[in-house]
Parts: sequence; C-alpha cells; structure tokens
Amino acid sequence: MEFVKVASVADLKPSEMKAVNANGKPILLANLEGSFYAIGNICMHMACTLTNGKLKGEIVECPCHGSQYNVKTGAVVRGPALKPEPKYEVKVENGEVMVSA
Repeated sequence: MEFVKVASVADLKPSEMKAVNANGKPILLANLEGSFYAIGNICMHMACTLTNGKLKGEIVECPCHGSQYNVKTGAVVRGPALKPEPKYEVKVENGEVMVSA
C-alpha cells in the first residue's frame, strides 16, 4: 500500500478538517483530538464538497443537503446520502500526515 504525504501535523488543529488530494483522489482529512482520519471529500448524494460543511465531533455534515458521515469510518449517519464515503488509512511520520491512496 502506497502512502502519500498530504499535510503536516501543524496544518490541522484538533477538531479541524482540511481538503487534501492524494494521487488525484479528493480527501477530507480530519484531526480528532490529535488522531487523524481520512475519508472521501465528495458527498455521495449530490457530489458537494464535504469540507465546505461543518465538523461536529466525529460527524461531518454536507453543506448542500445535510447528509452526515462519520469521519472515522466513512459511514452514513444521516441521509439523504445512502452510500458511505471511502475510508483511507492514515499514518503520521516525523510530523507529516500520510494517506493511503
């Protein structure tokens, strides 16, 4: 599995999310209490960008129609979206955040 550097640990404070790109894939990177998680950044309902929405705890809400996803798992918490977001493995090395792509 290939890991791609997408950010530095310092780029993202706890409870923040950021849009990143790994090998052409749009990814939502989130810092939850110092642990990093990565899921797809394009809502499965109408293709809106999730990082334009709100992050509350481990739930991101799509700004277009209110679909909610768990940023740890990519699972749909509330529709109208029906399909989960892809989940990507994350590792931190030497202050750099890397995502599997």
